[in-house]
Amino acid sequence: MENRISILIILYLALFFFGNWWLPITDPTENCYALTAKEMLEAGDYFSTRIYGDYWFDKPIFFYWEIVLGYKIFGVSEFGGRFFSGVAAGGVIFVVFQFAERVFGRGVGWVAGVILILTPEFWYVGHAVITDMALLFWMCGSLFCFYIGYSEGGGGFWTAAFLFAGGGVLTKGPVAVLLPGLIILLFLAVEKKLPLIRKFLSERRLFVFLFIIGLWYLPMGVMHGAAFFNQLIGVHNLLRAAVSEHPIFNVWYYYFVVFLIGLLPWQFPPIIFGVKNGFPALNSPNKFLLIWAGVVFFFFQMMATKYPTYTFPYVVPLAILFAQFYVRHFSLFKKIAALMAVFLFLSIFAAIPLIQRNSGKDAAEIILPLSENACVVSYQRIYSGSITFYSGLKMYRLETAANVAKLKPDGISWNAVNVMPFMSFEELPSGKIIAVVDKERVEDFFVKSGRAWRLVAELPTLKIYITDNFF
Repeated sequence: MENRISILIILYLALFFFGNWWLPITDPTENCYALTAKEMLEAGDYFSTRIYGDYWFDKPIFFYWEIVLGYKIFGVSEFGGRFFSGVAAGGVIFVVFQFAERVFGRGVGWVAGVILILTPEFWYVGHAVITDMALLFWMCGSLFCFYIGYSEGGGGFWTAAFLFAGGGVLTKGPVAVLLPGLIILLFLAVEKKLPLIRKFLSERRLFVFLFIIGLWYLPMGVMHGAAFFNQLIGVHNLLRAAVSEHPIFNVWYYYFVVFLIGLLPWQFPPIIFGVKNGFPALNSPNKFLLIWAGVVFFFFQMMATKYPTYTFPYVVPLAILFAQFYVRHFSLFKKIAALMAVFLFLSIFAAIPLIQRNSGKDAAEIILPLSENACVVSYQRIYSGSITFYSGLKMYRLETAANVAKLKPDGISWNAVNVMPFMSFEELPSGKIIAVVDKERVEDFFVKSGRAWRLVAELPTLKIYITDNFF
């Protein structure tokens, strides 16, 4: 068993930390977390999240604390920003191993851990500067503690479940308690033990949970008032559920595609075997895992906004369910594991050029030496906050005056995410200007700006210009 644990640790370290220093911060999501943590660090304010010099409240505080700590240990860098997503992945693997070995017996936890490490979606999220891996850790802790307390009668585990739920709400918001709550409620209903919910929701445990989240939510409400709750709860929770942020992805089959790609190829052998030979009868822990996966899938299927990592929390119960199949078909497991280990290790090298295309790092390196006394503007379809992250420069989002009025934040709408500084074409100064322009928008940029420009550099998706008389 010691050799297997060593293999698990080596696989984890090799696949979740090697090469992170080569992966630049990308747009449009990673830059928000990385830049917010950088500005908090520079301001010496570790309590109120801010970006582009202003407060903004897209997510709670805990993940930002992780990034700030990563910066303090490793410097403001790609590795520092990505470090604690990898640490959270290790935390998930550890609690999965402990839970599955305890509940299902020797070998299941180890196989489940290997499956997680060698699953494409888990591998991706473990490298990304996003909240999803941290949320998964807190959810796993909460749900595993609930089930152990339920099956073994340990009230201390139920108290621990509320501690983990508090950490989740400080990381991602209400969804971190809503999803586990729905899973637990449905499981108890299926088990015909719904009255246990009253015992589970004891006053002492609720107090522990409220105390933990109140340590941050209450001071933030006092300091920032309605703006805090309108952004964090109104926009980034209620609006996200009711109005699609990315309508192009709002199709019924979206999460089926995510399931097929994200868990490739682990899901196919057990599903095919089950269809041919019949699925085994579900015992209590497997009912719990299946309900967990099903609630996550259908909850986000019903939400208006679709995003590839929203259903990510179902990878853990599915990995444990699959592990029970692969323990009985260990030869097949070893072949798939060897293939996926090689594939994912090489994927870090294949990912680098793709990630570079979605990062402003190269553009920042070009702009920075030219930036003295310059106004920097961006005329891009997706504003590149990573340019600001790497350069430290204020870069204005360039639009017509009419569009500026339409796009600026105003109430509970998706304009609330447009927190970058704006400038209209009509407000362009007469001095030195550096412009970052999407290639497909160059002609439109020339027409609307009415200036003479010289090309400084051409990147795969961008062109960088400077006003003609300052070249």
